[in-house]
Amino acid sequence: MSEKRDRALERPSAPLPEPLNLACVDSHAHLEIVTNTSPTDPAVVKVLQESASVGIDRVVQVGYSVEQSEWSVQLANLFNNQVLATVALHPNEAPVVDDLERDLSVIEELAKEERVRGIGETGLDFFRTPPELQEKQRYSFRRHIDIAKRNKKAVVIHDRDSHRAVLDVLKEEGAPETTIFHCFSGDEEMAKECIEAGYILSFAGTLTFKNAPQLREALKLVPAEQLLAETDSPFLAPAPYRGHLNTPAQVVRTIRFMAQIRGDDLDQLTWQLSENAERCFGSFKSKVEGE
Repeated sequence: MSEKRDRALERPSAPLPEPLNLACVDSHAHLEIVTNTSPTDPAVVKVLQESASVGIDRVVQVGYSVEQSEWSVQLANLFNNQVLATVALHPNEAPVVDDLERDLSVIEELAKEERVRGIGETGLDFFRTPPELQEKQRYSFRRHIDIAKRNKKAVVIHDRDSHRAVLDVLKEEGAPETTIFHCFSGDEEMAKECIEAGYILSFAGTLTFKNAPQLREALKLVPAEQLLAETDSPFLAPAPYRGHLNTPAQVVRTIRFMAQIRGDDLDQLTWQLSENAERCFGSFKSKVEGE
């Protein structure tokens, strides 16, 4: 992950988009890669302030390793009206850690934190993980599903070149009540299967890429209440800034594009995406202020 992070930080920043009329949520971000700092660094505040200035006033900070999941929890506790956390071992991380059981036990403990609202990103990735490690990846995915169900948290799924296998594992294990396909990458048929199962489909900047017509067709099928929008920042900046450093502010471009493709009223879609995010992850407000 460190090499991938370093490459991301070398990219030019995309300019801020025109603000939305209503506030919304980036449902999947990796701010530690955007800023390459500690959670208390002013660079994190700057990114969150810029995002809020264009209408993205809440962010779900997503885990992919023990160390980075701990970073995510710390961030959510510091910004307790703006940030929630998820924790997990990424499917490419799980097969190569020194002690998988130890790391899974740490994720299990972190899952009990109040501001941890999801287990992810977990799942399967047959693009980067060789066949000899895929069974270990499946085992980790099953364990994460179990952690999500026992802690009554959403599961956030990473799925790359593994659509059928992911759907089969979810069916075999019994999917958590809230199951989110992060950066949905399937076609219309997969979208239909996910919709019928009640899964939430989250779309990222890839939706705007010229080489992704299947995503746009899939998007049209999804009921509004089963949609989320995300950046997966610092990766996947939406067009016309593909290849730039992505930040939560850029999800505004994806939301506008979603409304255009679906023929939705932008304000109505923005409101629905915000409602969906809070239904999936709960309120971003601290317990004191929320009571």
